[in-house]
Amino acid sequence: MAYTWFILLLTLSGTALMLLVLHGTGLGDLLHDRIPDRPRRRLFIATVSFFLTFGGVRGVVYCITHQIPPFHFVVMQGRHVHHLVFGIVILLAVGYAWLAEIGVGTGSSSLLAGRLLSVLYGVGAALTLDEYALWLNLRDVYWSPEGRASIDAVVLFGALLAAGAWGAPLFSGKTAKKNR
Repeated sequence: MAYTWFILLLTLSGTALMLLVLHGTGLGDLLHDRIPDRPRRRLFIATVSFFLTFGGVRGVVYCITHQIPPFHFVVMQGRHVHHLVFGIVILLAVGYAWLAEIGVGTGSSSLLAGRLLSVLYGVGAALTLDEYALWLNLRDVYWSPEGRASIDAVVLFGALLAAGAWGAPLFSGKTAKKNR
């Protein structure tokens, strides 16, 4: 049970750090100025969060499999709880929050809530898709050749997030004004 709290603490501290950088420094204002479209800002934040989480999770799992302290698998009552479980719970919570229209207003607290939900969406998606091969094979194939399906899923979904953040004007059907 202590390892569950460790994973939860790691996720919360990473999310808090990202929010601190986005909300407590000039980076949040720069992001707001450079990407004025709110859905694109959310996609950008989710993309960054997604790739940082994926890299962090791969590093933690490497440490676990090579027995580097303090990292260990989460085991509850003798059962290994895969990190996709935490990802699914986070995705369900974010989806519910967005259905309840939390963080979609224009106020300062809504901006913070929107950023938080964007970060958490990236975290949840990375935790879930990092074990995509487990979905397909119904057994742990993390470092085996079958585990490559997880990498493929992460690359494809990460590309979709990035295309939404940076390539949205290509899909909007609007023509850009030329600077003269």
